[in-house]
Amino acid sequence: MTCRQLFGNAPAPHSPRRDGLLTSSPAYRTVPASADVVIIGGGVMGTSIAFHLAEAGVRDIVVVERGELGCGSSGKPIGGVRAQFSDPLNIELGDRSLRAFRDFPDRPGADILLDTVGYLFLLTTEQQAADFETAVRIQNALDVPSRMIDPREAHRLCPYLSTDGLLAAVHSPADGHARPALVVQGYARAAARAGVTIATHTAVTGIDTSGDRVTAVRTDHGRIDCTTVVCAAGAWSARIGEMAGVDLPVRPVRRQLAFTVPLTPPAPRIPFTIDFASSAYFHNSDDGLLFGLADPGQPDGFDTTWTPEWLGLFREVARHRAPALADLETAGGWAGLYEVTPDHNALIGRSEDVVNFLYATGFSGHGFLQAPAVGEIVRDLHLDRTPFVDITPLSAARFRAGAEIRPEAHVV
Repeated sequence: MTCRQLFGNAPAPHSPRRDGLLTSSPAYRTVPASADVVIIGGGVMGTSIAFHLAEAGVRDIVVVERGELGCGSSGKPIGGVRAQFSDPLNIELGDRSLRAFRDFPDRPGADILLDTVGYLFLLTTEQQAADFETAVRIQNALDVPSRMIDPREAHRLCPYLSTDGLLAAVHSPADGHARPALVVQGYARAAARAGVTIATHTAVTGIDTSGDRVTAVRTDHGRIDCTTVVCAAGAWSARIGEMAGVDLPVRPVRRQLAFTVPLTPPAPRIPFTIDFASSAYFHNSDDGLLFGLADPGQPDGFDTTWTPEWLGLFREVARHRAPALADLETAGGWAGLYEVTPDHNALIGRSEDVVNFLYATGFSGHGFLQAPAVGEIVRDLHLDRTPFVDITPLSAARFRAGAEIRPEAHVV
């Protein structure tokens, strides 16, 4: 089956307002009767895993996606890519992925509109500054070029800023943002060329087990006998885990963003800028800006209705931190789901109870930026290789005895 048959007429790589979802062929009426690996979830994580497995020579891979590729969380993130984290493990995942994003035009071979504008974190308390100074030292030891800067330099990098109450900032020029839908397309097309079957509009209805092993994945288009299952179902992973008897403590939380109307004169090219205290953020997007903020009062749930009222939270922060943005007209937006774990760190590993059940989920807003590295890791777990970094602290079993790594701040 050709890529054209798999994906139909793919959208042109332009505005994220229009390329958030991928087009696809009509739904599969049947699925293969058997496979070596069944990957549940056709977002950036599932397609990255499929690509890396196929590249390593694994055959008989099926990606099962209940809707279109990228129709879940992968279709609606903000596209940030960074290595600025507070612990070595997340730093290494981010940095490894940044290198892969830079190489994406050659491997797997797609333009993802990567814009290396840097990330700029704005700090307003002495404690924030102290914590970020510690993080920068860890990052620099791992060759991440982040540095503490003063408010004046932060304003030079982002002229929208008011420095009133700003104590310091952190900038890493190697970070930036890319287009998630184009990453999903790039991985999926390369995987398809290598023989991966991608079954869209195919919902998982159950998982059969015998003893400590999965034996089959049941879908609304047929049963797939398999030797390995990989859960990359994002916010829906707890449900998939439950089918197999695996506890994946992931909860869905809605996050919303908005786009401005085209700006005249054009917006200056600015870093991906985040007010750390409030989580309000903004960056360039085509002919305008993208706005976002993590509403701390948002309840858990799968509702992805976009409600423009949340913009009031962003505008309230902007009136103090970036006044010129506070009253800019917006032209719409969208809502997506974070897949959140108790400590806001990912779940990556092999189940201790169901030994051929692998998982990569719970990224708490960091899945897109870590997807290339995680694809490598899951490939290695499947092939019984040693991954490039020890992901033992990210085992889902850590919550049986308490989390082993400190929670990441819940920022984009």
